Amino acid sequence: MFGKLKALRLSVLAAAVTAAGVVAAPPAHAANPYERGPAPTNSSIEASRGPYSVSQTSVSSLSASGFGGGTIYYPTTTGDGTFGAVAISPGFTAYESSISWLGPRLASQGFVVFTIDTITTLDQPASRGDQLLAALDHLTQRSSVRSRVDATRLGVMGHSMGGGGTLEASKDRPSLKAAIGMTPWNLTKNWSGNRVPTFIIGAESDSVAPVSSHAEPFYDSLSATYEKAYLELNNASHFAPNSSNTPIAKYSISWLKRYLDNDTRYTQFLCPGPSRSTDVEEYRSSCPM
Repeated sequence: MFGKLKALRLSVLAAAVTAAGVVAAPPAHAANPYERGPAPTNSSIEASRGPYSVSQTSVSSLSASGFGGGTIYYPTTTGDGTFGAVAISPGFTAYESSISWLGPRLASQGFVVFTIDTITTLDQPASRGDQLLAALDHLTQRSSVRSRVDATRLGVMGHSMGGGGTLEASKDRPSLKAAIGMTPWNLTKNWSGNRVPTFIIGAESDSVAPVSSHAEPFYDSLSATYEKAYLELNNASHFAPNSSNTPIAKYSISWLKRYLDNDTRYTQFLCPGPSRSTDVEEYRSSCPM
């Protein structure tokens, strides 16, 4: 009896739909609300500038709390909603200028980017980690562009001791969505407790933070439970991140897009990742992502 009633109801519903001239379609899956910009290509993420026009604003050391000030780069458009954001620290004895090239290059791909100075150039990795977090707090709570930032999608980057600082920041704030350490230096070698998707960039000819005692042990210690990748630049020095570098930019953009924006269009560049080449000595990752 129940089966007959069910069949009758279905036939009545079908007749009503046909009579109205309407064909019922399954609900469409919602698009990722965090996707920004057109579908990527190798050319688009290797370019010196992405699809967004970029503006910048300075944060003086006098108005900064817990870090040394810096420069915020951001897409000028207000039509695409808010953007994920990343703070970037320089290394030991270095200034913001050493990593400033990353500001407009990343921002033009659809991020708010804060390149910072540290309180002193001699600050150690743990302090640099704290300062990266302080910079993110300033960006989301007090900066003039805070309305452009999605405070739930934040990441950290850094060079040398700043790269070691990204591991410290990730340990202290597991709600971060992405971390990138560029030729990182840190006396702590075990980061198995970190839960943030982490990308480590080493340099084959690094004599300051040799990959065998820094980048590789850092990567190996990270839990495979959380996404991770390791890129070793072929025949590059410790200071490769201090000037415009296409492999660093290309794979950093892909990592930030994938984990700040949850944009799976960029997975293709990370998994399985690049083969050995004139630019790349080695690549490893926790594929599939």
